[in-house]
Amino acid sequence: MIALIIAILTLQTEPPPDLLRQVAQREAETESVRSQYLYRQSVNIEEYAERGRLGGSYRELREVIFSPTGERNEQFAEKPTSRLQRLILTDEDFQDIRNIQPLLLTPELLPRYQVKFRGEETVDGVECWVLSLQPRQILRGMRLFEGEMWVDKKSLGVVRTYGQAVPPIYAQGQENLFPRFTTLRRALDGVHYFPVLTHADDTLPFKTGPLRIKLTIRYSAYKKFGSESTITFEAPVVK
Repeated sequence: MIALIIAILTLQTEPPPDLLRQVAQREAETESVRSQYLYRQSVNIEEYAERGRLGGSYRELREVIFSPTGERNEQFAEKPTSRLQRLILTDEDFQDIRNIQPLLLTPELLPRYQVKFRGEETVDGVECWVLSLQPRQILRGMRLFEGEMWVDKKSLGVVRTYGQAVPPIYAQGQENLFPRFTTLRRALDGVHYFPVLTHADDTLPFKTGPLRIKLTIRYSAYKKFGSESTITFEAPVVK
């Protein structure tokens, strides 16, 4: 009897054999649903000097909306302000803010990753499967994610990701390093998990000396717009 109970418990904790496919399908659904929303994305980056003293900061606030074809459109809600002293923000940093920190593991992205089941864990009261993601191959100019993903057992929505944008970039005497971060999601419509917060507090090992940075991205004011609504933006301001 004891052996039978143990066997049953073991079976109950095994993930579905097609878990990755189901997660990717749910992520595709989430991407489709999110395209019906507009939201605000605030970015706050701080760099710290010796003894934990704040050395500089960068702040921006954008309005984000998706076109009927799924194209992302943005405009600044406020003029960005930068007082950074050592840190230089690059195109890759802004690509990561757009695509890697709020990563959606849709079916077309699955072939880029080697995904392994790591067990189970409860996150904020939600029972989750834990998956590990490693890039299979990184081609030039490609930005990918390396880390872990927590998936709600019931809805198969992604609750949390933790990891890093890769690869680091070393070119022409310059270093472009990227912090480890955590992104939290919430089921704002009761079903699909949307990003609500990305946070990083990491020390980057530059050759000129380590630099501690903090990154906070808030995704807020989600508002669904109807199919008859028309929202237009001016041309996005390019940094």
